[in-house]
Amino acid sequence: MLLLTQSLSPFGLLATATTGTAADSPLGRARPAVRPRAAAAAEPASPQDLRSPEDLRKGIANFYDRSSRLWEGVWGEHMHHGYYPDDQKKDHKVAQVDMIEAVLEWAGADAAPPASVLDVGCGIGGSTRHIARKYGCAGRGITLSPVQAERASLLSQEQGLGEQLSFEVADALRMPFADNSFDLVWSLESGEHMPDKAQFVSELARVCKPGGRVIIVTWCHRDLAADEAGLLPREERLLRRINRAFYLPRWCSVADYVALAQANGLKAARTADWTDEIKRFWPAVIRSAFRFSSILGLFRSGLTTLRGALVMPLMSRGYKRGLIKFGLITATKPLDGGGATASRPAPPVAVARPAPAKAAKAAKPAVAIAMYNPFRKTYSAPPPDGFTWGDTF
Repeated sequence: MLLLTQSLSPFGLLATATTGTAADSPLGRARPAVRPRAAAAAEPASPQDLRSPEDLRKGIANFYDRSSRLWEGVWGEHMHHGYYPDDQKKDHKVAQVDMIEAVLEWAGADAAPPASVLDVGCGIGGSTRHIARKYGCAGRGITLSPVQAERASLLSQEQGLGEQLSFEVADALRMPFADNSFDLVWSLESGEHMPDKAQFVSELARVCKPGGRVIIVTWCHRDLAADEAGLLPREERLLRRINRAFYLPRWCSVADYVALAQANGLKAARTADWTDEIKRFWPAVIRSAFRFSSILGLFRSGLTTLRGALVMPLMSRGYKRGLIKFGLITATKPLDGGGATASRPAPPVAVARPAPAKAAKAAKPAVAIAMYNPFRKTYSAPPPDGFTWGDTF
């Protein structure tokens, strides 16, 4: 039995598989940056912080309402990275399906096929449908985007899975499901959008059935070394620029996720770093974004989607610098229900706020040029310095 979550981001990524326990994983050895909430609250805000949780929810929904149709038109129903082991050259859409298969195999899902799956951050349901076909299981999917939920339902009906699957608009931090509901909870490239990582993992553990499995595949920052209090100022600045475009909150590490899983009663946590295995996908996405047909689609989708496309090279930069990791975390819920669930909450924990070494300069707007709207034949002025996307100017 398993618990997984799927990508909210249409610009997701993945890399090389390693196996083993959290203790013997290269990602698990670093000191986790997880502290009690009370201690974290006393620290200054991180340079990564840009928006309130409510602003993030609205911004994410709007981002995917506007960009999902364009992504589907170019890349199809799978809104996540492809999988390229040993730097293989392959069709990118095939690589996206291979990613789902590789994650399920790595996590050990085939050994205990689930009867029910929850796809948290389901996009337009590509992963949900693949898992349902593979295991013959029932499935639910949640997303913040009404456009995605409607499209996921329509595609499932068209593909003969309408009675087997259902999709709805819901917040992953307040899921509308009872405790112990799903054998498999699947999160593929959606954890990066969660402003409260502790609550996110708590909800995944809560809805997972005893004996089931949680799988999280997500963008993370590198693990901190034992002598580090936080990321370097230049690393914080790069993540802030990415956050502004993709509506992301503060990042965390794979070690942080392991600590949160353990705090919520999940057992036998394992991790992997697949950053190398997804490196072929980002250049392909960037090239596709600037084809003539895609450029027209970007303008039709609006400034929010265009801004995300322009910032995509920063993700590649983060990978090359070793700052951004494509991490996998899986753990199981004990048959006795484990320790921490909604019924028996664990002491609250949260990702530590890194202590900034220097006062960060005011962030520049992600798009610093006047934008031309070819349909209205008008220009829009660039936002002023310090502007927070989602506000008005």
